[in-house]
Amino acid sequence: MSNIKIHDKEFVKTISHDEIVAEVKRVAANINRDYAGKRPLLLGVLNGSFMFAAELMRNLEIECEISFVKLSSYQGTNSTGVIKEVLGLSESITGRDVIVVEDIVDTGLTMQNMLETLGTREPASIEIASLFVKPARLQVPVNVKYSVFTIPDRFIVGYGLDYDGLGRNLPDIYDVVE
Repeated sequence: MSNIKIHDKEFVKTISHDEIVAEVKRVAANINRDYAGKRPLLLGVLNGSFMFAAELMRNLEIECEISFVKLSSYQGTNSTGVIKEVLGLSESITGRDVIVVEDIVDTGLTMQNMLETLGTREPASIEIASLFVKPARLQVPVNVKYSVFTIPDRFIVGYGLDYDGLGRNLPDIYDVVE
């Protein structure tokens, strides 16, 4: 385990890049099985999901497309609970199978808002693929069909997740040291 410092906080490495890749391959295999013969649209939620979305796409053998939306609900290390859609979806999802690709499902408020918004566009189906899920923090019920890691209530950085803009480029996952 190695420690790093970002801004005013110290972090310790808890999940290696190799572990992440192995688990993303496992989830990709499930999606390949479930969507065989279909052509889902993966909808990545920026900024945090970009590394997960790229790794997931590399491991999908089915025909699929990808697009991105940008939502924001974090400030520092806490979710504000206020969802802001910064960049919206431009293509039609009517009749399409959609897989929302998220970095982390924390309170569930972002996903609830996004699923409600997407549901008005009449997709054939909507599922969630999330790199991380924090069950202890959920404020609303959210069904994450494709969860890579379930983690306790801790603040993490790396592999696309940041602390006030820094740490996204780290290939591993680091937990804040309290």
